[in-house]
Amino acid sequence: MPKFAANLSMLFNEVPFMERFDKAAACGFKAVEFLYPYAYATSEIKAKLDHNQLKLVLHNIPAGDWDGGERGIACLPDRIDEYRAGVAKAIEYATALGVGQLNCLAGKAPAGIDPKVLHSTFVSNLKYTAGEFKKHGLKLLIEPINTFDIPGFFLSTTAQGIAILDEVGADNAFLQYDIYHAQRMEGELANSIKKYLNRIGHMQLADNPGR
Repeated sequence: MPKFAANLSMLFNEVPFMERFDKAAACGFKAVEFLYPYAYATSEIKAKLDHNQLKLVLHNIPAGDWDGGERGIACLPDRIDEYRAGVAKAIEYATALGVGQLNCLAGKAPAGIDPKVLHSTFVSNLKYTAGEFKKHGLKLLIEPINTFDIPGFFLSTTAQGIAILDEVGADNAFLQYDIYHAQRMEGELANSIKKYLNRIGHMQLADNPGR
């Protein structure tokens, strides 16, 4: 049976972030996920989780300057050191908060850089990340994002994601399948999910249009 988690980055936005844990619990959720925990101390988040008897099932690896429009840096060849420092930070938070899986956003492809360089950088960073995560019993996820909402996003289709996972070759690396993004980019959701179900580590659900 599927288990559902409230995404606190998307839901209950009428209240500040730290109050959304209470809202999720009041609605009957037993688990939550969100994009980034790094603006808060692990002790603050853990207190909210414990108070509401919630399990945190997912957050993202740091993704660069989010407020400045960045949506990941894992494919950027001039940001490798920053990315790998973010991996260490993500492991620190995941370990403290009891999270078993973390999502890596590839980032937007900059103009003027050979796509082959972006690809090789992304694959290299994923191999590194999967290795570091394995030391801590963590699962690595990668997520295709539609290029209507985020033009130029490097990883945009399920097939591309699966091909990259094949190249990475790590048994703790999986696809994060977002139904909203997949519908916008490719449709054929039922067939795609059936085909790749054993490669999907986490699913996210939102409607299209409207999300």
